[in-house]
Order: sequence, then C-alpha cells, then structure tokens
Amino acid sequence: MNNIKTFPLLLLIFYNSCSTPINTLKDRNKIAVTEQAFEKMAEEKGLAEAFYFYADMNAVIKRENDSLIYGRESIFKYYISKLSNKKTTLKWKPDFIEVAQNGDLAYTFGKYFYCITDSAGKKTTYKGAFHTVWKKQPDGTWRYVWD
Repeated sequence: MNNIKTFPLLLLIFYNSCSTPINTLKDRNKIAVTEQAFEKMAEEKGLAEAFYFYADMNAVIKRENDSLIYGRESIFKYYISKLSNKKTTLKWKPDFIEVAQNGDLAYTFGKYFYCITDSAGKKTTYKGAFHTVWKKQPDGTWRYVWD
C-alpha cells in the first residue's frame, strides 16, 4: 500500500529531474547586457533608433497622460515627432531582473533619468521608475514588449 502512495511522488521527482531546466541566470545576464546596449544606442543614435531596434514587432510603450503607442513603427514615429529639434539624454539601470521559469518572458525595473534640451537651450529633467517586459525571440535575443 505504501508503494502505491509513493509511486506518484517518485514519478514526479523523476520527471522533474529529466526535464530540461531553463538557465534563468544566463538569461538574466543576457538581459542585463541588452539593457546596457539599449541605453548606449539611445545615447549614440537617439531614442527613436534605440526604441525601434529593441522593440518586439508588437511592442507597446506607455507615455505621458497614460497614452499607449502600439507597434514598432508607431514607437519610432512617436519619438521622431516628439523629439525633433531637441537634445535628449536618457540613463537607466535595472535594479531587478527576473526571468520566467520557461525562459520566454522576463521583466526588469529600476530608475531612470531623462533630460531634454529644447532648441532654445532650456533643460527639463525627469526622474522616475521604469518597468520593462522582455520577450525572448526565436534567435535567442531579447526584445521589449512593454515599456
């Protein structure tokens, strides 16, 4: 009788030991590197290029007045129109990175500092918290789906 009760438990342990584990530490490191490269591209090529490059095709960003911008192309157009004739600096670093057990989604959050200098030289600085959701692509790279 005890053998019958313990068999399901042994079967579960065996199944879990045979399943392929997802290396979430490796993926967390990849996302940290991706976040750094994203920030560097934003600095060197501008926000429009960086947010376009790192966006999943169906990405969504939330911006002022809780407006949502849907899709990679719309995100690019938003930044081009919003920031024409302005110099921007955006710095951020994730304080936390978590990867789902199945390894296909992840999220980061942390602090950002954003400075806009308009054509008259007036600077406006914002700081706050960010939250980004990342999706692993078929080629193993990570692209954001929510920012």
